[in-house]
Amino acid sequence: MRKLKKNWGAYLLFTVFSALFFLLITRFLTLQITGEAEGRDLAAQAQAQYARSQILEAERGKILDRNGEVIAEDTQTYKIVAVLDENLTTNDDNPRHVLDPEETAATLSEYLDLSEPEIFDILTQDKKQVEFGTAGKDIPLEIKQKIEEAELPGIFFLQDLKRFYPNGIFSSHLIGYAQPEETEDGMMKTVGQMGVERNLNDYLEGENGKLSFETDARGFLLPGGEEAIQKAKDGHDVYLTIDKKIQTFLEDALSQAAEEYNPQKMFGVVADAKTGEILAMSQRPTFDPDTRVGLSDNWYNQIVESTFEPGSTFKTFSLAAAVEEGVFNPNATYQSGSYDVLGQEIKDHNVSGWGTISYLEGVQRSSNTAFAKLLEQMGDDVYRNYLDDFGFGQQTEIDLPNEAPGTILYNYPLEKVTTIFGQGSTVTPLQMIQAETAIAGDGKMKRPFVLSKVVDPETGEAVYEGEPEVSGQPISADTAAKVREYLATTVTSEVGTGQPFSIPGYEVSGKSGTAEIPDPATGRYMTGRSNYLFSFIGMAPADDPELIVYIGIQQPDLPPDEISSIPVSKVFNPVMLNSLKYRNIQPAEAPMRESVMVENYEGQPAASVKEALESKGLSVELIGNGDMINHQSVVNEELMAGERLILVTDGELTIPDFTGWSYRDVVKAAAAADLQLNATGAGYAVSQNLTANTVISSNQPLTVKFETPEETRTRLSQPEDESELPQD
Repeated sequence: MRKLKKNWGAYLLFTVFSALFFLLITRFLTLQITGEAEGRDLAAQAQAQYARSQILEAERGKILDRNGEVIAEDTQTYKIVAVLDENLTTNDDNPRHVLDPEETAATLSEYLDLSEPEIFDILTQDKKQVEFGTAGKDIPLEIKQKIEEAELPGIFFLQDLKRFYPNGIFSSHLIGYAQPEETEDGMMKTVGQMGVERNLNDYLEGENGKLSFETDARGFLLPGGEEAIQKAKDGHDVYLTIDKKIQTFLEDALSQAAEEYNPQKMFGVVADAKTGEILAMSQRPTFDPDTRVGLSDNWYNQIVESTFEPGSTFKTFSLAAAVEEGVFNPNATYQSGSYDVLGQEIKDHNVSGWGTISYLEGVQRSSNTAFAKLLEQMGDDVYRNYLDDFGFGQQTEIDLPNEAPGTILYNYPLEKVTTIFGQGSTVTPLQMIQAETAIAGDGKMKRPFVLSKVVDPETGEAVYEGEPEVSGQPISADTAAKVREYLATTVTSEVGTGQPFSIPGYEVSGKSGTAEIPDPATGRYMTGRSNYLFSFIGMAPADDPELIVYIGIQQPDLPPDEISSIPVSKVFNPVMLNSLKYRNIQPAEAPMRESVMVENYEGQPAASVKEALESKGLSVELIGNGDMINHQSVVNEELMAGERLILVTDGELTIPDFTGWSYRDVVKAAAAADLQLNATGAGYAVSQNLTANTVISSNQPLTVKFETPEETRTRLSQPEDESELPQD
């Protein structure tokens, strides 16, 4: 019995071991045949255990100007960190943590934008490792090297790629900015956030590469292990039509005007008159793309995305339509002052007008009445077609996002009349530039564009190239030449509103504008001397334009003695002049303005002296109803052609109509006639207490009120009835 039990035990033990052996063999064969365990690929798992990889970061493409000057590029920067955990120091001779926070803080305060106490507070926190916020990021190589020379224990640097904008504020809303974002795989990638950086992000961003290799369990490379390299592909380089030099001229002029006049908004555009290429573009408020300071004040590119009522600069294209239709006769005359639209009165900006004047003088004086009469002669429908032909109310299709189309307000008679002189309907600066290229050239409009080419950095070949494109032909070449000639007189004429935009050596053709601004709170136009958009769009040289410059300044702080065109001219003039010189456009021989020697004419016949001096270009005004000259405002001095000379005759004393006279000329007249002058205001005479062309006595005081053009417009912007009529 005892033997049987022993055999049974042995049999049981044999059976258990046999079953285990069978299971082991079965498992082994299964792994050999399928290569899987619990659904997992063992070969792949083994490979993953020993495989390692490293991301090869691609460089984002550069943004450059038309000449290859860098506007935006990736650059190596560093972030500073401080190790505070003393456990990381394993060798007292080579400490790996901060030993002396006080000394370290004193040294770092020389290089970081933090005070010594602030740094000390950071270094004494109960943490293993600390950073220094924004002050410790984007550290350039030279600062890193200086800090390293101090040999501060526990201070280390981490390398990083940063998008760098070397020019600072430089067409910031056009260029935009890019910043790192975390991708789905946890990696950081620089992505464009606005402007060209965002619009052309697909071109600019590259494709990261990857280096794969095998290591043993301790991390050492396996001999004979597999290696694979997937090269990084850098982003494409983007070349813009912007010219760094001209852009700098514009930025400097805008910054100076912003500091002097503190306007609500400003914009400036410089374009190649022959191709439509945008050479410079900027606005205020603006921002620094490196720091983003100022971005919250204005996110939009107002040159592309915002619309406004242009004011009298729009008369440029109204004049072109009238010339093309054959209804503009520069020598024909009309009665200036006001124009009736179904009982509502459109007025010229000086209230009463200038009497009966020629249509050319109406253009020079920026007469709303003249253009209202031209619309009447053209016909509403005909003029409406020209608005379409010039591209208003529609996008220019520039290679930039979010372009606004503007609105043509042209439903009712009053809207049609106000549109012809630039009120009611809205435009963008780009539309104005595009339309101006038709005037500047042969009547053909050039579509504005900013993208010159996109280049593959590996091959150096362009994968895209921008080309000049004709976007329409609203007028003939002959009409364009005539309009340039007429608009040049707004700058050269003594009554022209564009006189401040005269540039020595170059003839400028253009048009100024003063546009009213709608008040969202009231639904009416704003009032007040500075509550306008003041602007000028001009081209030079006038006979064969190379450049178009358009400047707008909204609501500047104007000094009491300064007219609105002065701030605009302080931007337009240096930008145009410097750009012309930079492009080697030689000045013409400046015509000499003739001077006239004024002799002593006392006792001579007034009529013959007046006729002789006026033939030489002087403006002669007689005070008195006598025949002989008794006194004169200037004796034995030279006056320039166009200046006013006052001659006082014998007989009874008469008083002229001083309306429109400058303060200086009224003072001269009062002094010559020995009148006591009481003057109020500044600018040009708008009223007087003594009736014009009547006999007065020398002891009667003369009171003359003066207003700047903006004060006159403000007064006129408040009509007698409830309707709000826009004034130029």
